[in-house]
Amino acid sequence: MMPAARESLLDAAYTALARRPWAAVRMVDVAAAAGVSRQTLYNEFGSKEGLARALVRREADGYLAGVDRALTVQSDPRERLMAAAEWTTAAARENALVRAMLTGCWSERLPSPTLTAVPSSSAVPAQRRADGPLPSPGDFVTLVRDRAVAVLAGPGVPRADTADLARSCELVVRLALSCVAAPPDGGGVADLVRGALHRQPV
Repeated sequence: MMPAARESLLDAAYTALARRPWAAVRMVDVAAAAGVSRQTLYNEFGSKEGLARALVRREADGYLAGVDRALTVQSDPRERLMAAAEWTTAAARENALVRAMLTGCWSERLPSPTLTAVPSSSAVPAQRRADGPLPSPGDFVTLVRDRAVAVLAGPGVPRADTADLARSCELVVRLALSCVAAPPDGGGVADLVRGALHRQPV
């Protein structure tokens, strides 16, 4: 199946989820919305659980791609970290799946796939990846922290020399996640990050 068709099916599933609880989303309706047969949908994802895993994987990848973009927008390291924190809170506000992944709080409206890998017999490489382990909130802290360190430290810097930077980056990620769980009043996450980094080595 063409990647574009897979994306169309995931788009259709995401749209359906915005309108009704996952338990009420029917595979036949997702297939019809994407303009393919139900059999094509099953061939691609294997089951409704497989579709859910693929949807969660795509939204996780999209969130991390946004982190990568945010980390390259500015030249000042503190501004880059603030941009990544603001992206995190905005993505969670706009996307219920991203919010659930970052907080670990899956509402009854959402699919709640197990985060551990599931047995996969799929011939579709993208589905085998989706059937692998899905990131937990703790995994996201590590993934975003390590991305930030890699961008801010630059290539070839020994890991031992980035310990302080890694602590600062992790502090920012955890601050952003706290703002997802309990949105701040007033200036929002940028002011919190600015204050936290005031005495931190970046």
